[in-house]
Amino acid sequence: MPKRSDPSAGPSQRQQRVAELVRHALAEVLARGGIQDPVLTSHVVTIPEVRMSPDLKLATAYVMPLGGEGEREVLAALERNRKTLRHEVARRITLKFAPDLRFRRDDSFDEAARIDALLRSEKVQRDVAKGDEEDGEDSR
Repeated sequence: MPKRSDPSAGPSQRQQRVAELVRHALAEVLARGGIQDPVLTSHVVTIPEVRMSPDLKLATAYVMPLGGEGEREVLAALERNRKTLRHEVARRITLKFAPDLRFRRDDSFDEAARIDALLRSEKVQRDVAKGDEEDGEDSR
């Protein structure tokens, strides 16, 4: 298989497949209370995305506690339990090397809310209405 020379081309199919396996393994560990940490047992943590490095040795998990409450505490708890989580992920997926885990706050919900607010803004609504009027004139 030829090496990918363009890093801007996005993740390979293998990276995406392994990232999804890691995401499912992490979600399973957290959902079943596999980590005995009071912060993690008291929060429901969602993992919408995991990204793998090209060599599959680093997994960056984007996480968000349900409702967005206690983000800092949850991220700190995940960092504290990183080795245990790595061990649990390694037990659940078959790879030559267990990837190191890194946890980041998932900003996609904030971005979606920002875009939604933009689309509902008065200026955009006015432009949409103006475009509808122009379309109506063209069809006559």
